[in-house]
Amino acid sequence: MRIYTRKGDAGTTGLLFGGGRVSKADPRTDAGGTLDEAVSALGLARASLGAGAAADDLPGLILRLQRELFVVGAEVATRTSRRDRLQAGRTLVTAEMVAALEQLIDELEERHPMPAEFVLPGESLAGAALDLARSVVRRAERRSVALVEGEILDAGSQVLPYLNRLADLLFVMARAADGGFQPVRTA
Repeated sequence: MRIYTRKGDAGTTGLLFGGGRVSKADPRTDAGGTLDEAVSALGLARASLGAGAAADDLPGLILRLQRELFVVGAEVATRTSRRDRLQAGRTLVTAEMVAALEQLIDELEERHPMPAEFVLPGESLAGAALDLARSVVRRAERRSVALVEGEILDAGSQVLPYLNRLADLLFVMARAADGGFQPVRTA
């Protein structure tokens, strides 16, 4: 099997579950591409930490989040008319997935109190990569809001709460990766 199919040469891409083809400029494709960027940014963060680094097992958590973003991407890449084909936790974001992120945020905040000052990314390579991933996730969230507003993504979807919580978690993870950083004080 070759990596290229030539199917996208005319500027279209396929949706999941027999959903047909859409323009690569389609808002759904834009949101999916942004999710792909987030997965890559998380990969940079994971690689910068190395295997098993830190007591919080941030590399393992990042790998889990990368996999979960594929669940988000699957839901985004499925027409609402084919939503019944999605499987909870595999291709459909669930409320339990959102709750699990909240629990992780609470646990990390307990071990790593958040700074009261403005945070400027760059105290550590891993922290900066996590901050980059956070900003990409926020963009994916904005793109997904547009999908809901355009009735391209089901209004009852958990994609928006998931991405919102994920961005919060990535902020906390970046601070954990930074360790004992000194926040930048603004004048």
